[in-house]
Amino acid sequence: MTRPESAAPKPQEAPTVVPSATNAGAIILARHGEPALSRKCMISSDEYRDWWGRYEVGGLRAGQTPPQALLTAAEGAGAIYASTRPRAQETAQAVAAGRDVLVDALFIEAPLPPPRFPKWLKLSPRYWGVVSRFWWHAFDHHDGQETRAQAEIRADQAARILIARASEGQDVLVLAHGYFNHMVGQRLKAHGWRLAHNQGFKYWSQRRFVKR
Repeated sequence: MTRPESAAPKPQEAPTVVPSATNAGAIILARHGEPALSRKCMISSDEYRDWWGRYEVGGLRAGQTPPQALLTAAEGAGAIYASTRPRAQETAQAVAAGRDVLVDALFIEAPLPPPRFPKWLKLSPRYWGVVSRFWWHAFDHHDGQETRAQAEIRADQAARILIARASEGQDVLVLAHGYFNHMVGQRLKAHGWRLAHNQGFKYWSQRRFVKR
């Protein structure tokens, strides 16, 4: 299943309420592997805008091996979802072992448009990411891209889809992106799920949610 990236996500119907935790599978939000594009550079905010554009269409650094815990999670999942971004797609190829993957643009990363700072101010892409996320989150700086409010709606739609699938009784694995996974996790908590296992937000990490 592939959702066109240009299409606005459509509202989803609320899933049926799960009567007990034993009837629902877990929802596992995993971050993709390490991208090939290097962060070892000092660039201006305008250069970061170009850097992020290349990051969005780039794949993974060669030679990585998924951790066994993530491979085990994939083996036990009744459904595996992945973002349409190449880094998520390559992660899915490494983890899913040939199984069908539900590819959906609903899970792409929230945008990171940097504020326009003087060209003499140069930071590493890692720090520009922090600055850009703060500006997007706190000041609604979106530069014509998806706003925070729109991303929050998308995160809730994603959470509802995952809850509905997990309510069928099997685990659901999502291979996507750090910050948007965080947003989906917040919506899962709002819908009555709890974080049972947390590996943080490093590459290849996973965060496991279960129904309360």
